[in-house]
Amino acid sequence: MLSLGAFFAPQAAAQDTVGRVIGSVVAADDGSPLSGTTVEVVGSSRGSLTDDTGRYRINNVPLGTISVRFTRIGYSTMTQTVTVVAGRPAVVDVRMGAGPIALDALHVLLDRTRMLGDPLGADELPGAAHILDREALEAPEFVYDNVHDMLRRIPGVNVQDEEGFGLRPNIGLRGTGVERSSKITLMEDGVLIAPAPYAAPSAYYFPVAGRMEAIEVRKGSSQVKYGPRTIGGAINLVSSSIPERLAWTIDAAGGENGTLKTQARVGSSSDHFGWMVEGYRIETDGFKRLTNGDPTGFEVEDFVGKFRINTNRDATTYQQVELKVGFTDEVSNETYLGLTDADFALNPFRRYAASQFDVMNADHSQVQVRHFLARGRLDFTTTLYRNDFSRNWYKLQSVRGTGISSVLAAPEANAEALGILKGTSSDADDLKIRANNRDYFGQGIQWTAGLRLEDAGHDLELGVRFHQDEEDRFQWEDGFRMNSGVMVQTSAGAPGSQSNRVSRADAIAIYLQDEIDLGRLVLVPGLRFESIDMVRTDFAGDDPARTTPTRVRESQVDVLIPGLGFSYRAGDGAYVFGGVHKGFGPPGPGATDADAEESWNYELGARYRDRGLAAQATGFVGDYSNILGRATLANSEDGTGETFNGGAVEVVGLEASADYDLAWGRHLGYRLPLRISYTYTRAEFRTAFESSFKPWGTVEKGDRLPYLPEHQWSGGFGVQSPGWGVSVSAVASGAMRTEAGQGAIVGERSTDSFLVFNVSGEYRLPGLGTAYAALQNVTDQRYGVARRPAGLRPGLPRTFLAGFKVTR
Repeated sequence: MLSLGAFFAPQAAAQDTVGRVIGSVVAADDGSPLSGTTVEVVGSSRGSLTDDTGRYRINNVPLGTISVRFTRIGYSTMTQTVTVVAGRPAVVDVRMGAGPIALDALHVLLDRTRMLGDPLGADELPGAAHILDREALEAPEFVYDNVHDMLRRIPGVNVQDEEGFGLRPNIGLRGTGVERSSKITLMEDGVLIAPAPYAAPSAYYFPVAGRMEAIEVRKGSSQVKYGPRTIGGAINLVSSSIPERLAWTIDAAGGENGTLKTQARVGSSSDHFGWMVEGYRIETDGFKRLTNGDPTGFEVEDFVGKFRINTNRDATTYQQVELKVGFTDEVSNETYLGLTDADFALNPFRRYAASQFDVMNADHSQVQVRHFLARGRLDFTTTLYRNDFSRNWYKLQSVRGTGISSVLAAPEANAEALGILKGTSSDADDLKIRANNRDYFGQGIQWTAGLRLEDAGHDLELGVRFHQDEEDRFQWEDGFRMNSGVMVQTSAGAPGSQSNRVSRADAIAIYLQDEIDLGRLVLVPGLRFESIDMVRTDFAGDDPARTTPTRVRESQVDVLIPGLGFSYRAGDGAYVFGGVHKGFGPPGPGATDADAEESWNYELGARYRDRGLAAQATGFVGDYSNILGRATLANSEDGTGETFNGGAVEVVGLEASADYDLAWGRHLGYRLPLRISYTYTRAEFRTAFESSFKPWGTVEKGDRLPYLPEHQWSGGFGVQSPGWGVSVSAVASGAMRTEAGQGAIVGERSTDSFLVFNVSGEYRLPGLGTAYAALQNVTDQRYGVARRPAGLRPGLPRTFLAGFKVTR
């Protein structure tokens, strides 16, 4: 008993000397919640930000009478006095009125660099828009910070798991197709982030979601601002911003399969400069098992630094320059080799012996310099950027001359080859491992000018981007034999002998958009122009010095992309929105026989936000005149990168979401957040054709597109108090076809449907930090998530993680 008393005494003493402040912040005019409001105890470092429902909490506040200050761009600063006592929270609710800084320079900067601008104004956007803020992204349930798990909260997002960790995400929006996220526009901090967005859009690099403070998703007519791919939508990952005052965070966690995760972030600001540095590291031995016991997991390290200098914020001409530098290193023992159905049924987490040397080595670096100037009604934003990415995915390609996908698709007809994959001894060079060695860069300058004519009801925005990117393939294959489960190298390929080529794109993009305020109705017409010059240069496999090209293919695409959106305020907190826009996707270098991907896209929706409820529903139609497929190693054994025409496709869908705090307005001292989202998508070919693109094959009119579930669900419920919290979430998806077809889905040509539950909790230790734990896939459901690149692949099994976080 003495030891228990000694343990609890300091905590009891701490709780007797500190209390907590809770409350809500809403707009004075319509009562809508003001998310992102800074709430701080005057004269201390204690503070918080309001969440999506306008709620906040500040822990470890000294007892006695204090002043609490509320600050938000566009609203008058407010200060309230309250007495804090032990044992119960002090409640401070405020209604903030519009202030003289509605056109503050930083408010304008958000509009130019974030897809949703100020999150408060997201309700008025002329199109479907969602944001996952830091509170959502830092939920303990995301054991591996898998961006797939995060994005499943947002309706209209389609994902296909591959290795269970989200290392190489497969993301689509509104039925665009998911393979390597190549059909959507990906950005980090408003800058294109795919390795080569025009020349080779497959996202073998994806920003580390665990270091982001927000993820924004926009769909609909607003896509004219965010090319080059404007059909489904755009995703912007927002990295940690420079804090307004000295702040730091340390987070460390560990779990099953040797999983370790650490993260540290520190930064500060003064009147004229600010800085932030952040480091993130995660490693695991993996949940799949090789017979020799080698790890099947990964190790990722990511570092980012930012530095900003600025004038006085109330200066007549406000300027700031921000430098961002980042570096990522990855080593992952991942493979394209899956399992046969029979072996999957016995043990879905088995790895065949022939994948024992498969490994991805990759590194990525980025530099961004952004200058912002605002004077009166004018503002200018200029960003220079450079991204470099190098990777060599050394992985099994074939056995006895047959591609691994073909072997696993017909195991009975390839019994000897399958035996070798499992470890049966073989002859020299029976196994071929390809070194998929590639280098990428993307660089450019983008400039945005804004002109606000409030009296006339116009907000004009002009954007120009000059961009260059390149993919350099310099690949080879090594030969191996299998010796009773152990692979032995028997030959070495010459670098460049398998693929030796360079693909490059130079693009100019210009857009003009006007936000026309007509009172309750806001119209947003826009026009985008893309001019793309592409060239692919092939060299012989025995010409590593690249002295003489064997073939040069040049192409050029010019396109105008119009769009028109609207938003109508139907009542307090209620909006109707919609729009129409042209969708476009470039065919890529070397695609001499493929046309650009084009469509017309329509949406109509409504959103409502008031008194703890935020809801949105949207119906959408995508009418493709031509859809494209691209042959990569992830979906085709040759991996040539060739582009294929798919003709007319119709996509029809519905997306809906709702978030509600069951404790709203009751001052219970805790929150009861409830959320749910649903997506229905039907996508089918409108013409019949023959294709050598494997996921399509022979297509009949009415065939459904592969890897697109008809129904998807996500939901969660929790209890959040100032001292602790617990939540339960669920994700469900219908089965997906793995080949184009119609009628009943056949098991051997589909993935599994699934329903996965997760549970997580956290406990705050006064004056120390927060302990948390999570259990993902509570029921340990075993299910197949894909049949590509080769064979059936499992979803993440039941996984436990626990950690401790300190934030100041």
